[in-house]
Amino acid sequence: MAKSKKGNADGPITIKKYANRRLYNTQTSNYITLDFLAEMTRDDIDFVVVDAKSGEDITHTVLTQIIVDEESSGQNMLPVTFLRQLISMYGNSMQSLMPSYLEASMDNFRKNQKQFQEAVEGALNKNPLGQMAVKNQKQFQEAVENALKSSPLAGVVEKALAPLKAGSNDDEPEEEEMSEKDREIMELKQQLADIQSKIDTLDS
Repeated sequence: MAKSKKGNADGPITIKKYANRRLYNTQTSNYITLDFLAEMTRDDIDFVVVDAKSGEDITHTVLTQIIVDEESSGQNMLPVTFLRQLISMYGNSMQSLMPSYLEASMDNFRKNQKQFQEAVEGALNKNPLGQMAVKNQKQFQEAVENALKSSPLAGVVEKALAPLKAGSNDDEPEEEEMSEKDREIMELKQQLADIQSKIDTLDS
């Protein structure tokens, strides 16, 4: 169900627009800006804008002005193609159907907004392309780690981690120093084991 608009107990808030373009909030008895009116719209506060002199309902015109201002500020949301198609519908035989169609489309979007957000957030974990992206990211991380090991910084990193590796093994006899070749073989085996583990995880 779409969100219900928040107004007062007597219905939507009445905003009066004067000839000098100033907007007057009759509920709070103060003048407001068009930006504030846009904020009320985002907060789903129901209101109606009337011409202070004639009493004519000009809500549509004011809301359209808010959209124009938002689009002009650089926060474009309406694609050019959509605008062209929308303009082409004016005078078209289908014009009378467009308001109800657009309103229904927006209502459906808002009803499913939460599900849509969850689908986007879980997309990487719910489809093969997403799994490939995660796998590529992990492989990139491994490549960086391996490059670091073979760089001149490897000794610095090893010395920095030495106290942490010692930990509870202070009382144990030190292992015999491994040859460079044996160390490379062990690292290669570990990398293969890690890759196999990640493949098994993706398959599951």
